[in-house]
Amino acid sequence: MRTRYVALGVAAVAALLLSGCTGGGAPEKSGKDASVSVGLVLEPTDLDIRRTSGAALDQVLIDNVYEGLVSRTQEGEIVDTIASSHEISDDGLTYTFDINHDITFHNGDALTVEDVVWSLTQVKDDPELRDHALLESVTSIEATDDDTVTLTLSEPDSNLLWNLTGRAGLVLQKDDDTDLSTAANGTGPFTLDEWKQGDSITLARNDDYWGDAAKVASVVFVYIGDTTAGVNAALAGDLDVLTAVDPNLREQFDGTEFAVTEGKTTDKYTLAFNNAKAPLDDVRVRKALRLAVDHSAIIDAIGGAGVEMGGPIPPLDPGYEDLTDVRPYEPKIAEKLLKDAGAEDLSLTLTVPNIYGTTVPNLLVSAYKKVGVTLKVDSVEFSTWLNDVYTNKDYDLSFVDHLEPRDFGNWANPDYYFGYDNPDVQKLYQESIRATDPDVASEKLKEAARIVAEDHAADWLYNALTLTAVAEGITGFPTDSPNARLDLSSLAVTT
Repeated sequence: MRTRYVALGVAAVAALLLSGCTGGGAPEKSGKDASVSVGLVLEPTDLDIRRTSGAALDQVLIDNVYEGLVSRTQEGEIVDTIASSHEISDDGLTYTFDINHDITFHNGDALTVEDVVWSLTQVKDDPELRDHALLESVTSIEATDDDTVTLTLSEPDSNLLWNLTGRAGLVLQKDDDTDLSTAANGTGPFTLDEWKQGDSITLARNDDYWGDAAKVASVVFVYIGDTTAGVNAALAGDLDVLTAVDPNLREQFDGTEFAVTEGKTTDKYTLAFNNAKAPLDDVRVRKALRLAVDHSAIIDAIGGAGVEMGGPIPPLDPGYEDLTDVRPYEPKIAEKLLKDAGAEDLSLTLTVPNIYGTTVPNLLVSAYKKVGVTLKVDSVEFSTWLNDVYTNKDYDLSFVDHLEPRDFGNWANPDYYFGYDNPDVQKLYQESIRATDPDVASEKLKEAARIVAEDHAADWLYNALTLTAVAEGITGFPTDSPNARLDLSSLAVTT
């Protein structure tokens, strides 16, 4: 049994390379004294979860360090957390949360309903805070008594509870002077012990946790960017859990102590089109680019760890429909569409963060060449991608993993970097949000998703499956959607 248990993960959109993994050296331990190291690719640039974008913070801090009124399981079920229970009025306009007793922040101070009200009100009122828009339907947040918080809405919001499981619902301490850029003060089962920028983040068990104590003494998130190196390190005995295993390397674990599991995700590997920029503002061009791609060949090339997607909603999310028939593999039709659009001999640039490798971009270059499109690949640092593509919308095509669940709202937001502006989609999305019946909400999403797919607003190359190699003696490591959230409260090491 090794001392340090490392999980190496490839997350959505960024990577910082390390000189090496954090070394061991402590005596062998298991059970509650174990130290578990979780290796990830995606390192945050700042720890302020209220102001810093990117999945890296959600992955490490939510559920582990910070908690909200409610949270969600791997299966997408919403569960009470800081709230002991909640109730929704029949008209969908009032949400009442009863707050658990004896909750303390990591600095030892007791959590009060004033902290809850202040935390949510800050997000609602400050457009500079992440997920501010998710509380736009909330008109008031009040402490009804010492144990109850009530949210009043101007109109129903079918996504409100789900939104509260993320950053919008996290409870921080009012008037706390912690520098959230480099430290944290939450209520979760782990405290933020240390951040070695460019290397690792260490969480320590919160022995004063108000709920069930974590089963390990500490968790070290180690940042490393090469999946092959991760497999080699695991096989050499330095790593004990490897997430987002490269499917083409899966067989290397055959006959070893590792069991490789296959998990579902909401990871949507998206070939984004700049819908607001010519010639991609022409639906014929966008459709041609989709019909030119053999999506099954792409999945084969990545080792089979994916399922085909024809639209913007993955199977785990409400509103899913199989829309693969919208974009059959028809390169001849693609050529004709380009000719009809006056886009023959088209040259485009694909901007892609450099963590994604060359497999998919090279396949796209080849596929487009067959229909007369020249594709230049510009592999960039994630910070460059954020500035050029995400912020300034200066791109033709882009390829990234949109891993967030229930993020269809991006397609109803004309200011998002996709540049997609369709009033019918926006109307249906709003109708979905305002529905008090979950089935109605799902149907509205389904209608909107079909429009987006038939507009060929992007090409969703595949919905990823995630492979996790778990060594004997480790239990409770999340295997579904580990790129989005890693709730490690059940993580344990046995002999």
